[in-house]
Amino acid sequence: MARYRTIQDWPEEDRPREKLLDKGAEALSETELLAILLRTGNASTGENALDQARFLLSQFDGLKGIDEAPIKELKAIKGIGSAKTAQLKAGLEIGRRLSQKKWEVGKPLRSSEDVYHHFRDQLEKEKREIFYVVLLTNKNRKIREVKVSEGSLTASLVHPREVYNPVIRESAAAVIFVHNHPSGDPAPSPEDLEITRRLKEVGEVMGVRVLDHVVIGRDRYFSFSDRGIL
Repeated sequence: MARYRTIQDWPEEDRPREKLLDKGAEALSETELLAILLRTGNASTGENALDQARFLLSQFDGLKGIDEAPIKELKAIKGIGSAKTAQLKAGLEIGRRLSQKKWEVGKPLRSSEDVYHHFRDQLEKEKREIFYVVLLTNKNRKIREVKVSEGSLTASLVHPREVYNPVIRESAAAVIFVHNHPSGDPAPSPEDLEITRRLKEVGEVMGVRVLDHVVIGRDRYFSFSDRGIL
C-alpha cells in the first residue's frame, strides 16, 4: 500500500506556505490559500490539504459558496470537522471585514469598485431592494451612509425629499446612490433610470454633485458613472 503523501513530502518551492513566504500571498491560487487555512489533510482518505481545498471549492462552487455554507454542513464533510470549519470561517470573516474597512468614514472615494466591495456583503443577499445614499465632502471623502428605503424601487419610496434631507443636515457636497437587485442581475430597470434622472436633477438645483448610482447584483455590479449614464 502506497504511503500517504503529505504536502511536506513535496519540494519546498511547491508547498503553499513556503511559496507564500517567498513570493507573497498574491502569487497563490485560491486552492493554495485555502490549503493554508486547512493546514492538514486527511490521512484516512489519503487526501492532503490541497486535495481537500480543491474538493471544497468544487463542492461549494468557489470561495463565496464556502463562505455562505452553513457551519453544520461544513463540519459534516469527512476530514473537515469542527476545527477546520472554524479555521475556514475565521479566515473568510477576516477577509470580509478587511474589505469593508477599505472605505471607512473619512476616506476618499477611488472607484465604483470601492462602493461595491463596501456594500456587497450587506446587500447582495437581501430579498428586498434597499436604497442608500452615501454622503461625501467636497473632496469626495465619506461622511456617512443613510438607508432611505426598503422595498421595490418606486418614485413614492425613493422621494427626493427623503434622499436629500440627510444631505442638507450633513452639508454634504456630493452623493452616491446605492441599491441592490435581489434577482442578482444588476442591470438597471426603467424605474432605476427614471429615479436616478430625477434625483440628479434635484441635486443640480441644490448644488450637490451626484457622482454615481451603483446597483449591487450577485457577484457583480452596475455603475451609472462607469457606463457614462450620469
